[in-house]
Amino acid sequence: MDFLDYMQLSTGQKIAYRIKTFFTNIPAYLGKFFTAIGQGILKIINTIVNGFIFYGTTFVKGGIGVKLSYIIMGAGNIFKGQIMKGILYLAVEIIYFAYLFGFAFKYVSKFITLGTEGPIEVIDADGWGTKIVPRDISLDILLVSVMTFIVTIAFFVMYIMNIKSAKTVEDMLNAGEKPMSFKKEALMFLDERFHVTLLGLPVALILCFTVLPIIFTIFLAFTNYDNLHQKPNLFTWVGFQNFADVFYDNPEKSYTFGKILGWTFIWAVFATFTNYIFGMILALLINKKGIRFKAMWRTLFIITIAIPNFVTLLTIKQLLADAGTLNLALQNWGVTNETLPFLSNANWARVVVIIVNMWIGIPYTMLITSGILMNIPEDLYESAKIDGANAFQTFMKITLPYMLFVTTPYLISTFVGNINNFNVIYLLTGGEPKSSDYYSGAGKTDLLVTWLYKLTATNQDYNLAAVIGIIIFVICAVASLITYNMSKSAKDEEAFG
Repeated sequence: MDFLDYMQLSTGQKIAYRIKTFFTNIPAYLGKFFTAIGQGILKIINTIVNGFIFYGTTFVKGGIGVKLSYIIMGAGNIFKGQIMKGILYLAVEIIYFAYLFGFAFKYVSKFITLGTEGPIEVIDADGWGTKIVPRDISLDILLVSVMTFIVTIAFFVMYIMNIKSAKTVEDMLNAGEKPMSFKKEALMFLDERFHVTLLGLPVALILCFTVLPIIFTIFLAFTNYDNLHQKPNLFTWVGFQNFADVFYDNPEKSYTFGKILGWTFIWAVFATFTNYIFGMILALLINKKGIRFKAMWRTLFIITIAIPNFVTLLTIKQLLADAGTLNLALQNWGVTNETLPFLSNANWARVVVIIVNMWIGIPYTMLITSGILMNIPEDLYESAKIDGANAFQTFMKITLPYMLFVTTPYLISTFVGNINNFNVIYLLTGGEPKSSDYYSGAGKTDLLVTWLYKLTATNQDYNLAAVIGIIIFVICAVASLITYNMSKSAKDEEAFG
């Protein structure tokens, strides 16, 4: 459809066309997404290949100092006079091998099996009884192995830097240039390389507290680490069996996953767009010309933000319980003779959590959109009035497109946040009402994230929880990338400049 045909459509037809275009373009964007992943993998492979080429050619062309650096880190720098720098490289090598062979090797050597020697029963020291003594501990083996892999990668980076440094010093001396002194090179980390100094600690913390847990969780998804394989019992590798169980192999698990996944998407869509639309409408009403006491209205809604969410949610939970204040009041007033199942009936509970989430989320959207509304040029609205546009047309043609353009990243982050919205569901309903058809005590209002919590905190099915965590990550990443790349924010950055 060309631009002229599109402009002749009614508002409803345009919305329908956009929805149709969005869904028909998803396969193309998925193709681009996986193509980008493939290109990234090829770049990594190309980098590795070039690294091996560099490794070989440098060894052949390098002098004795460079060749020594292949075995003894820092030897090339020490050989050419950069003693302190060479000693630091050598210290890195000594520390790494001391860590590897003094501590980590006994764990890494058992990584393939995750341990074969189970717990044994021995006589207690006092001779009056027995106790279970673990030998191989699978969890420790996996954790130390993952940590060692990360440390080894960091070591190899330093190892390549050592070779490059040795070759650079040798080339400078061969060219008659004087190598940089250690003091001058160290001072560079307070000047032109100060960004490296600033990023050093954050990167180390990210590796320890983000990358390590993520990789560890991914490995757990391929094991049978559940409530039957806790310490001191061993667990082992099961390949893709956990993923097969979730998707098709285990009827109870796959049924539960499918139902909870569907409700998670329904919840995320409603929780995101109800807050967004009604928050925008509220901002429009408050900012409308002629409205008095605007500051007071904004303050009243900001109060709901100032109150901690868990206080609000727990209060509403008590209010809406079967024997709660609202049910008692309705019965005393004669409105109903029966208890209304606000939280005990699945359909009622799902509607209630969406409405309560609106109460919590609309003020946030109101604040964000208020600032954006104030920046929309008044000339656009005046031109629309001159052309005879009514309030609805002005909203659809000017306000909404401008808002969507500016707030698309916010919408994406809100959607992802709602997929992982633990507080509202867990504090309000606890995932209930429970279903006998669901696996591991999952409930009708559980999201994937609250089910994941129950799998770990209650059932100790860590392997299944790891699979769910990976699936949540993939869903959020793919949805975010596709949605953003299909938005005008990505396609036309200068449209509202």
